[in-house]
Amino acid sequence: CCLQGHVGASKSGFATLRLSEKFILLLILSAFITLCFGAFFFLPDNSKHKRFDFGLEDVLIPHIDSEKEARHSSRQVIHEESLRDKIRADHERALQEAKEKLRKSKEELKAEIQTEKTKVVEDLKKKDGPKPLPPVPMPKLVGVKDGDPGDPDTKEKRDKIREMMKHAWDSYRQYGWGHNELKPIAKKGHSTNIFGNSQMGATIVDALDTLYIMGLHDEFKDGQEWIKQNLDFSVNAEVSVFEVNIRFIGGLLAAYYLSGQEVFKVKAVQLAEKLLPAFNTPTGIPWAMVNLKSGVGRNWGWASAGSSILAEFGTLHMEFVHLTYLTGNPAYYQKVMHIRKLLAKMDRPNGLYPNYLNPRTGRWGQHHTSVGGLGDSFYEYLLKAWLMSDKTDTEARKTYDDAIEAIERHLIRKSNGGLTFIGEWKNGHLERKMGHLTCFAGGMFALGADGSPDDKAGHYLQLGAEIAHTCHESYDRTG
Repeated sequence: CCLQGHVGASKSGFATLRLSEKFILLLILSAFITLCFGAFFFLPDNSKHKRFDFGLEDVLIPHIDSEKEARHSSRQVIHEESLRDKIRADHERALQEAKEKLRKSKEELKAEIQTEKTKVVEDLKKKDGPKPLPPVPMPKLVGVKDGDPGDPDTKEKRDKIREMMKHAWDSYRQYGWGHNELKPIAKKGHSTNIFGNSQMGATIVDALDTLYIMGLHDEFKDGQEWIKQNLDFSVNAEVSVFEVNIRFIGGLLAAYYLSGQEVFKVKAVQLAEKLLPAFNTPTGIPWAMVNLKSGVGRNWGWASAGSSILAEFGTLHMEFVHLTYLTGNPAYYQKVMHIRKLLAKMDRPNGLYPNYLNPRTGRWGQHHTSVGGLGDSFYEYLLKAWLMSDKTDTEARKTYDDAIEAIERHLIRKSNGGLTFIGEWKNGHLERKMGHLTCFAGGMFALGADGSPDDKAGHYLQLGAEIAHTCHESYDRTG
């Protein structure tokens, strides 16, 4: 082992010596080439001085003034002499540098080479690094006044909810800090495949806006500091485009708009750039998963022969519109608008949107429509895109209204006990079941009541209340 180590060290020294000698020879060779180059191109060319000895210059080139030509020739001679002087000086300096290199030890030469390499790497990082984001006006925000509600019961409920949030945060801070999630019984952190099994602090990012709104500013600052020091997206991790968008980009943008802290905006843009390769499909419908390092995307194996999922590619609009607003880069807005335009051109069975769309062929997968899992937030984002645009995105509103009309006609029914529910459509048949995730629709119908066509505001408020009542009954009866 000792002999092998000695031989290895000798080889290493020999390699270092060869590297140093090559470096010096390259310096000398470059100086010699520079000198030859100058001699070849800048030394006087006698053929040029004999060119007009025939006395025909005034005939062949009558526009040349002889005095001007003389002054030009004089300036050219001075210029050539200046170039020759510069070449001589460069040549002498290169030779002097080579001599100085020869006087240095192998260790000094190795250190210099390493320094140069480091400088080149740093220069490349500066060149290829993120461009500064343009300043944009902050939208008007409601803000956090942290005032006490007048009603004692409301204040008691609010304080209890705040206490529960602080308990959850403190436990995560103690047992799972930096991990994506906390296992509350095992009291340890863990990561899930939707975040690439890497410690990206999903709980921290996702909780920021809630912490701020609740006035938990110390906890908010702890989260901000972790993000500034530790949140890194240059990892070899395969993540869910949908989950990372709503939790990370959405969480970071919300924190930025609430607090005005630039770090959140910068991190959101850095991550968004990592998600863009997911859209590199034949149709522009993004893959469900993307590797943050390689940009390679794929879909879930279980999703109808490799299809993309409506609730995933349809739940990017709000964040991506804001990314374009904050960066001035139209790519984000164009990506999500392309999705909307593609869907508008497609035939829909009974006016319903199936949950699966193949990103290679642009065709629907299995004809399965639900307002719960796989479909839910597509409809939510249509409505909120209209609201976010100050009700100017009428295309989003019409798309929402048309979809809700088809859902009400084909999916909404009453149970034998009189409870309103939203079923699921599969291959031309209604399945009389309602998933837990569908319960959000009660709030969505109420939120969309204002602005609904044909003065149906009261109708949709009532429908939302009925859906919420059904969900409450399902919890109450199985509790």
